[in-house]
Amino acid sequence: MSKSIERAQLIADNSWRKSRQSGYGNCVEVGAGGGWVGIRDTKDRAQTPVIVAAGVWVSFLEGVKRGELS
Repeated sequence: MSKSIERAQLIADNSWRKSRQSGYGNCVEVGAGGGWVGIRDTKDRAQTPVIVAAGVWVSFLEGVKRGELS
């Protein structure tokens, strides 16, 4: 079993969420568990999500808030 699949299994099914402002079928969901964060496409939830360490996700969000990725 790959590390991504093992880490994805740490994320509980009920922890996945998406922005209330997403729409038009272009949505991603984020879930967290076991120190990992998963990002997946809502159109293909069966696909293995992209998994990053929680600290990496926090750094990404902080960069977005500061406008570093505009």
